[in-house]
Amino acid sequence: MGGIANGLAYHGGFIPYCATFMTFSDYMRGSVRIAALSGLHVVYVWTHDSVGLGEDGPTHQPVEHYAALRAIPNLWFVRPGDANETAAAWALATERSDGPVALGLTRQKLPTLPGTGDLAREGVTRGGYILREATGGSPQLIMIGTGSELQLAFAAAETLEGEGIPTRVVSLPCWERFEAQDQLYRDTVLPPSVRRRVSVEIGISLGWERWVGDEGAIIGLDHFGASAPAGTIFEKFGFTAERVTSVGRSVVRDGLRGRIATIDSGHFGHS
Repeated sequence: MGGIANGLAYHGGFIPYCATFMTFSDYMRGSVRIAALSGLHVVYVWTHDSVGLGEDGPTHQPVEHYAALRAIPNLWFVRPGDANETAAAWALATERSDGPVALGLTRQKLPTLPGTGDLAREGVTRGGYILREATGGSPQLIMIGTGSELQLAFAAAETLEGEGIPTRVVSLPCWERFEAQDQLYRDTVLPPSVRRRVSVEIGISLGWERWVGDEGAIIGLDHFGASAPAGTIFEKFGFTAERVTSVGRSVVRDGLRGRIATIDSGHFGHS
């Protein structure tokens, strides 16, 4: 399928896209790499993008794939956090002409977050943007999220604000586009002076150090998933608003930093 899409892109005339579960991007990796190397305008729509896949089991649940895809030069990997960001990601994918764009889309239903209606179009194009600004003063903490976990960062920020911790929320759906922005813009979104940060993404933590720094915390998933309903998996692994809030609070008040271990090691419900 990936090879056929490359052939269609070489031929020209329209923009080819192909789609499957994200975990099966492994099978396509050779053709994806050729598309990136050759600057082919191909769009990949990879769905079921996390352990939230649930009952299909860990074999079908991508964990290391975000990092593996981000490692391919000239591939733009976009993980939108709601419907508005998804529309913006699709626009980005159709407008690019010098290489492939991959959309990582969730299976579970997501809320439409306040602010994305106005901000997502430009923000996703830039790869990252301020979704929610801190109130009551300069931010003491920055919550950074992608995909289905963006809602957790948003909810945690609202709770922390109520506790007197001014918190900014940054959506970072496409690292490649964000890295391509000038230093001034990147520093506007992630000010070097705000060193307490928390990232939340339900994949391996590899690479997040560059955005979180040495005084922040990384909420990731550095082991395989499990066979269970999505809600059970998220609760067992600690991908809940309450858990993210607790980590953010501890980063500011207790100096918590580094990779945050999941609550459960993932050995429940394996098939």
